[in-house]
Amino acid sequence: MIEAGLRGMIGKGKRSSEVLDAIRSHKAVYFGAIGGIAALTARCIKKAEVVAYDDLGPEAIMRLEVLRLPLVVINDTRGRDLYREVLEKIAVDRRVDF
Repeated sequence: MIEAGLRGMIGKGKRSSEVLDAIRSHKAVYFGAIGGIAALTARCIKKAEVVAYDDLGPEAIMRLEVLRLPLVVINDTRGRDLYREVLEKIAVDRRVDF
């Protein structure tokens, strides 16, 4: 989907190395949603349109129009990975190997 033009994704977990490579090479961005705040997040969605896999219900692919949606950039167009960076920082701070 990234190769077909998808440039932004919202999720809650780590992406595979293949997806990270596609994000970097196609200049896409992966945003992390903050867990446990569904009511707040729902108020930020102004328009939602299913664009693929309608039969999957909440897992369908949707085009969203949002305003002030609280997201964090996890993977950016330069290959940065916030999950990895935080784990590395914790390991250094605590001198623990992961």
